[in-house]
Parts: sequence; C-alpha cells; structure tokens
Amino acid sequence: MDVEGPQALCDLCLDQVCFSLEALCNKRGDGSMSLIWAPVFPQELTDQLLQNMTTKGILNDTTVGIFRNCEKLRLRRASIRRCPVSAEAFRLALCPHQLLELDGSWVSGGLSGADVISGLAGSSQCRVSLQGLSLSGLHLDWGALEADVGACGSLGSLQNLRMLRVDNTDLTDDILEEICSLPRLETLDISCSTVSNLNALIKCKNTLRYFIAHRLKQLDMSPASLLFVFSQLNVLRHLDFSEDHFAVDDSDGRGADEMLQQLLEGGPQVLPSLVSLDISGRKRLTEAALRAFVESRRGLAFIGLLATGLSFCHVLSSRKNLKVTGEANEDQVREALRKYRERECFVREALLHLYSLTADTEKPQPDTLKLVVGVMQSHPESLQVHLVATACIFNLTNQGLAEAMPVSLISSTVSQLLHAMKTFPNHQQLQKNCLLALCSDYILQDVPFDKYLAAMLVINWLSNHEEPTMQRMAVAVVSILVAKLSTEEMAQLSKDILFMKLLAMVQQKAMVGVIDSTLKFALSALWNLTDEMPTAARNFIECQGLELYEEVLESYYSEPSIQQKVLGLLNNIAEVEELQADLMDEDLLEHILSLLKNSQVEVRYFAGGILAQLASRTEAWTLDEELRTTILKQLHESVITWAHPEREMVSYRSFHPFVPLLQPCQPSGVQLWAVWAVHLVCSQNTTHYSWMLEEEGLTELLRALSAHPDTHRDIKTLSDQILSMAEKQQSDSGEVRDLTPSEKA
Repeated sequence: MDVEGPQALCDLCLDQVCFSLEALCNKRGDGSMSLIWAPVFPQELTDQLLQNMTTKGILNDTTVGIFRNCEKLRLRRASIRRCPVSAEAFRLALCPHQLLELDGSWVSGGLSGADVISGLAGSSQCRVSLQGLSLSGLHLDWGALEADVGACGSLGSLQNLRMLRVDNTDLTDDILEEICSLPRLETLDISCSTVSNLNALIKCKNTLRYFIAHRLKQLDMSPASLLFVFSQLNVLRHLDFSEDHFAVDDSDGRGADEMLQQLLEGGPQVLPSLVSLDISGRKRLTEAALRAFVESRRGLAFIGLLATGLSFCHVLSSRKNLKVTGEANEDQVREALRKYRERECFVREALLHLYSLTADTEKPQPDTLKLVVGVMQSHPESLQVHLVATACIFNLTNQGLAEAMPVSLISSTVSQLLHAMKTFPNHQQLQKNCLLALCSDYILQDVPFDKYLAAMLVINWLSNHEEPTMQRMAVAVVSILVAKLSTEEMAQLSKDILFMKLLAMVQQKAMVGVIDSTLKFALSALWNLTDEMPTAARNFIECQGLELYEEVLESYYSEPSIQQKVLGLLNNIAEVEELQADLMDEDLLEHILSLLKNSQVEVRYFAGGILAQLASRTEAWTLDEELRTTILKQLHESVITWAHPEREMVSYRSFHPFVPLLQPCQPSGVQLWAVWAVHLVCSQNTTHYSWMLEEEGLTELLRALSAHPDTHRDIKTLSDQILSMAEKQQSDSGEVRDLTPSEKA
C-alpha cells in the first residue's frame, strides 16, 4: 500500500485544467489565452493553479494570460520561477493582482529585476500589499529603474516589503544601499552577488532578522569592519555567511573567516538575538571557537557546519534540539540536503557522505530518498550531482528496500533516473548506476513509469557499448521492459540495430557454449520483441536470426531453459502466415518434432505450437505430406499426456493467433494444442483470460467446436471446461470490464 495515499482530488482537478488548457481557452489578439468561462476561484486555488502551471513547465506569455481575469482568478502568492515570461506579459497578467508574495527567480524571456519592480511599484494594490519578492538569478538592470521618471516606479515605493531575495544577481553596493533603506525589511538574501561592502546593513539594523550572504566572492572588508557591522544588528536571528568550499583557494575568504572566528569566540554580546548560524564551507575555524559559541548560546536552534571539519565536535551531541548540517551522521546529511537544495556545492558534498553512510543500509528510508530526488530535480544539468545521487538511489532502493516505500516515490525516482540517462548518455559510470538501480523485478514489473522511454534509453546505450557487466544489466532490463510495451511502442523499438546487437550476444555465447544470464536475457528480449509483431519477426529473419537459432536449438539440446526461449520466438514467427515459408525446412521440423518427447512440458508446449501453426495451413505446406501427417498424429498423442505445470509458463497479449487453429475444419492435433493452451492460461489466470475469451470471440469458437459432430472428445472436454471457467468467472463478478492485453513471458 502506498503510505502517501492517493492524489488529492483538488490536485487531480488542477492537473486536468492544466492538461486541457487549450480546450478551455480562447486566444486574444496578442496570442495570449483567456478562459472561455470560469467560476470565481478560491484565492488559494488560484495560487495553486499558477504553481502547477509553473511546475509542469507550461507557463509562458501565452498561458499566463488567463490570469488577466482578476475578478475570477485572484492571486496572492504568485510563482513564475524559471518560466519564459516577458516584461509585458508579466505586467498585464500579474501586476493587477493584490500580491502578497512574488517569486520571479530565474525567469527567462527577458524579464529583468527592473521590469519586475517597475511593474509592481506601478500597481497601487501591490505597492501596499507586497511583502515578499524573489529576484534570484535575474539581471537587475537597475539603471533602467533609475531612468523611470514615474513617481511610483522605484523600489522605495514598496513600503511594506519584508523579504527580498537578490542572490545570484548583479547586485552592487549602491543598489544594496537603496534596498537597506526599506523601512520594514526583515529578510535579505544577497548570496553570490557582486557586493563588496556591507556597511549599508546598518540602515536596517532595527528590522533585519534574516541575512543570507553565501559566497560573496568580491567582498572587500577587514575582519574588524565586518564584525562592527554585524555587532550593530541586534535583532538578527539568522546569519548565513557560508562559502563554496569547492571554489575557494587558500587566500579567498580569509578576512571573513577571521571575522567569524572572532564572532564565535566573542560571546552572546555580539548578535545577542542570534539563534541560527550557517558557516558551512568555512575551513579555517577552530573546534574550540565552535565549542565556546555553542555553549554560550542556549537558544541556538541551527548551525551549518558542512565541509568545515567541525560537525564531529562533541558539544553538538549534547544539544538534543539543535539542528546541524554536516557529515558526522545521516541526520546531519539529511538536514544538509534539506537546507541546501539549491546550492550545488553543498548538495555534492552531502551526497558524497550520504553514499558512504548508506552503503550497508537495511532499513527503508523514504524521507532520505525523497531528498535525493529533490536535489536532482533542482540541478537537472549537473553531472556531479547526478553521478553521486544515482549511486545513492541504488543504495536506498536495492535489496528489496524499494518495495517498502511509497509507489509514487519510487515512480518519481525512476523518472529522475531516466532523466539522468537521457541527459548524460555517454557517461559510463552514471549509466551503470542507473542500470543497477533499475535492475529490480519489483521496479520493472510493478512500478508505473515511462517504460518506452526507459527501453529506448537502455537500447541506445546497449547499441554503443561493449562492457560485459553493463551489457548483462542492460539486456536484463530490456528483456522485461519490452514485455510491458504496447504493440505500437514495440513496433518503434524493433529495429535492425537492436536485433543485430542481441543476436551478436547470443552468437558470442553460443560459440563457446556458455549458459549465463546475459544469454538468457538476450533470448527473452528477442522473444518479447517479436511477440505478435510481424515486422519485428521479419527483421529477425533478415538479420540471419533463424540460422543462428537453429544452431542454438541443436547446441543446447540438453538445456530446457534455453530451448524454451528459442522455441518461443520460433512460435512467434510461425504465427505470421507470410513468414511460415521460412520455417519449411525438413531437418528443422524433424528436430522440433523430436522435442515433443522432451521431459520438460515447457519445451513440448512451444515445440507443439510451432508444429500446430505450420500444419494448420494445408495450402502453405511445401514439404512431404507424410511429414505433416506424422506431425499431426504425434502432436495429438503428445498433448493429451501433458499435465499443467505448477508455475505460470506463458501469458498472451491476445488470443488472435489461436483463432485459425480453432476452426472446425482443422485436424484434431492442431485443435487440441490450441484448446490445451487456452485452457492452461485460463486456469492459471481465470479473471483476466475469461474476459479476453468473450471480447475476442473465442467463446463462440469454442462453443461451435464443442458442438461440431466431428470434434474429438478430448477437444470437446477441454473446450467445455474452458467455457465453464469463463461462465463461472462472469457470474461471480457480475460485471463486465475493459481488458488490458497481457504479454508472453
């Protein structure tokens, strides 16, 4: 059971709105969308709709137009994060709303920080309502804002702004001066900006509670000057002065490190309100200074120590409610992944430690896996993040751990693995990590994900690489995935290059008589690829597969597991009328006929299927008639002695290949093999196949066969038993349902 439960009805409805947006809208003259009709949306629901559109990547200049209808769709907390929205579309769709918060981080489409501020400041409602604004990653273009001659066009007109994020921007000292003049500013993030001086912070010393200044690479202040500024911030509760430890050299950040050392040692009189300090990445700080800081701050709730070498300090374990980011244990690493999701340097560091800590894990950790998937989503193009994250996923999902986690979590995890494979197709170790994680019967059989995409990615990799261990994993994954695809998807996969690769593997193993998992998986993949796929069966023949399979059939005469897979594929060819001529070889058929005496019912079954298909068409038989007569006689004599195997031996996408074999005019040997086959699968999975019988017309065929005066009593008996099973199943269920085609095993 999925402990997360089903998706909320509200979310499902919003998903459907997003999916059907084209049908629900008209286009304005400028190309933007307008809802044809809409009720008055609850305000929270409007925020959710915008968030959904942003998350799904469908928000742009066209679709954002639906929010111009401020009477029906009222926004308060708006996010257009990473969406391609232009300045004009932003002004028309979002600025008329009474916004409380706006996240415009990393927006593409030419929208600048000046465009956002000008639009918001030009709205009489937003000037009063706006409290939170994120401009992360934008070009601020402050000169354009200064050139705006409008009375209300400046940042200063947003008098109620409490939170501002201008990290990863071209923020300058002059702009910081203006920002710090905001009368109610409580939270400020200037990380990764070009600021060199922090004296402006003194302007907001009575309001600033949260200051984030990660990686200020151009900061140019002495330790004493920095400490003086911070000593003025008496209401500051959270200070983030962390550093990118991958990017710094020995001389970088020395002044800031000295200031932090003094801060740690200085006692609670400096920053008396501080309850949260992040100094991750700062490698020059001492354990003694940290101990003094923690012991003197009884109200300390969080301290960031990742990549400092200080997270093993014993004083930390004495504070039970203190949250720590570090590498000393899994709790610290999880906190780092949670806290630093957007910071690649810290994500990489945390994942490396997580990999080591989870190498021998035996307990399911869904919360940890969710964090790993989250950081992969936050850094979709980072090879370093994905390389370690995919290794962590393997640790967290192998040995049956995946089965104990929510299905929806495993599904999203597999989607991220596929994204990694698609984004980094030539990185062997990353591909190996993904294949290792995917090599799970539970994941491949029971977890919903895009199996066609997965098959395509694995096949593409398989076509270009020779490493034996990875080939074995890739073939294993493909052999299961292809059985899960629709016939339309199978048709797109069944290309010569795949057959040639798989056949080359079979030939390589057969030449030295090897029996291993690679051979078995390759044979299974070829079998499934040709299942009810005439074009694929023809491709197989054109790639000289038939000649190879004849050799394999003879070489592995004492190996039923190999023979079953070879005969299964030959069965697929025999089902295609226009390809039956390729099997009309006397030596081949005599060898297959001899297999009716094999000790294994699986081998006898598939040998019988080939013979039944070929002997069913008198007009297509080109060999000696005496051989056909012998086949029909021995087929009947063999089938009537078969007992059902205890385990499932075969499954079918449809019963279409059986239709010509169940005609009253067919010889009894052909009919008997067909009804035995149908009886087998119906008895093993009555619920599924009884409906297939009805839907595909086999019920009427079996009734006609049973009623025909010339039908052999053995065939009548089995036909009646099948009909009884089907009637009982339909009676027990009391309803008719749609059917999903099954697959051959």
